[in-house]
Amino acid sequence: MMKIAVIGGTGVYDSSWLASSQELRVETPYGPVEIIQGQVNQKGDAVYFLNRHGTHHQIPPHLVNYRANIWALKHVGVERIMATAAVGSLNVAMPPGNVVLCDQFLDFTKSRVSTFFEGGPQGVVHTDMTEPYCPHIRKVIYQQAVTRGYPTINGGCYVATEGPRFETPAEIRAFRLLGGDVVGMTSVPEVILARELGLCYSTLALVTNYAAGISPHHLTHQEVLDLMAQNMTYLKQLIVTSIPLLQSERDCYCHNSADTPLGGS
Repeated sequence: MMKIAVIGGTGVYDSSWLASSQELRVETPYGPVEIIQGQVNQKGDAVYFLNRHGTHHQIPPHLVNYRANIWALKHVGVERIMATAAVGSLNVAMPPGNVVLCDQFLDFTKSRVSTFFEGGPQGVVHTDMTEPYCPHIRKVIYQQAVTRGYPTINGGCYVATEGPRFETPAEIRAFRLLGGDVVGMTSVPEVILARELGLCYSTLALVTNYAAGISPHHLTHQEVLDLMAQNMTYLKQLIVTSIPLLQSERDCYCHNSADTPLGGS
């Protein structure tokens, strides 16, 4: 049975959609992590839910313990991760209310530790990131979205910034020139760390607003929360209906990573 995790980002804090849920505390080399384990159907498919920002959204994006979170999910046996994220759009073809299933990223974070590999007995490890976001998970989610008529775009470049501030219009202009489509603060280093541990990872990036300089007004965090709340029902349905379809053996490249700190994938 394939174990799947959902990482809840901004606005996605509720795990009530899980049946038979229980809280787990996982000790990792990077600190403790609290995870909720449950099920989504009568078949008993195991699902783990992790609140990226904490239960009360008290952890800002630049202080999330990304290594501990991903290590903990690997430790409990997770093989596939669906992560939600609130993003601003740099692309008028990706308006607010759409879910973007990102396939590439640009990393403009500054102070985050983005690797498990820090030399020592392992030596130097270079991880392939040709396809950073799992194509199989993206395909499954997109098929569910099309079937249900949810506004979803399969493919897009996620620009990761340090936060917690929003970006300047000048930065947004530069990101657009580099090919960025949406901008957020959390997908990196999550996606990198997941690949280093041989986990499939996909981001469901819900567009909550146009980015600075494109939006006709100043940006507020409340605007982000409001649009997340408006679209929470279909975002959760996308996740819940995709989980049973992700039980097949993995035929993607994601698990073909180098040996991991946990002894292999």
